[in-house]
Amino acid sequence: MQLYSGTRMSQNWEKEKLVAGLDEAGRGPVFGPMIMCGALFESGKLDELKMYGVRDSKLLSPSRRVMLSREIRRLAVRIEIIEIEPADIDRIREVEKINLNELEAMKFAEIIDSLSPEIAYVDAADPDPSMFESRISKYLTKSPRLVVENFADRKYVVVGAASIMAKVRREERIAELKRKYGDFGSGYPSDPRTVSFLRRWIEEHGDLPPFARRSWITAKSLLEK
Repeated sequence: MQLYSGTRMSQNWEKEKLVAGLDEAGRGPVFGPMIMCGALFESGKLDELKMYGVRDSKLLSPSRRVMLSREIRRLAVRIEIIEIEPADIDRIREVEKINLNELEAMKFAEIIDSLSPEIAYVDAADPDPSMFESRISKYLTKSPRLVVENFADRKYVVVGAASIMAKVRREERIAELKRKYGDFGSGYPSDPRTVSFLRRWIEEHGDLPPFARRSWITAKSLLEK
């Protein structure tokens, strides 16, 4: 599923560069979707983002992220979000034999082509940013300047904005799942509450919950016990 904000341009937009930041949320959890986000701004709005305190979503409280997401949406020319469901992640990894780095590169390229920025700042999924940049470039149909770096969400406010929007949407989706299925912790394999929930669910139902990523080692190992 893809979500789009309305397009917003100032009267001076032709004089300003269009700059995009791209990041994801939910790459590692065993539960729920992975959220990919691109946030497009006129370059003149970046100082305003800094003024509001926009930065890496991991450094902010949930309530602060929600508050900032409203300002980000107000200032953005456009926000684009792609939600990749657990079943799709499993199919892409297990059937199509595409790894997560390649999947992220494909979806980031899709977002960049849609937003058409002059410059796109991307948080690299690969320890080697140049390799991740090459992955993205081969899927692009347009030719923006790419800045692909590790920890870009901490270095560039425009990536911080995308990080916040992705995280807020991921948290909305997780809250929906918890209302329906009960509390399962953070959803990360390292969380004892998540593992305990998985174990109980398998004991009661004989299978994984419908929102689990079946291709994750944690899910596979618990199901096989």
